[in-house]
Amino acid sequence: MSDVPIIDARGMRCPWPALRVARAMRNVCAVMVLADDPIAPTELAALAEQQGWEIARIADDRAPAFRLERPTRS
Repeated sequence: MSDVPIIDARGMRCPWPALRVARAMRNVCAVMVLADDPIAPTELAALAEQQGWEIARIADDRAPAFRLERPTRS
């Protein structure tokens, strides 16, 4: 899915990665984020849970990467 925006939050300390993702979540159904702050996985998981989104860690050679996605409705 090339239409999924990628937020490069490498070098940013929390809460900045989560704030950038929260802003992107307003306009998309999925977002990928590169975040190397050790606290980022916890912050991103909390954001996803708060918004009712799903989060998954994905393999990426650039940095720890996460995909947040709005769940599909059946």
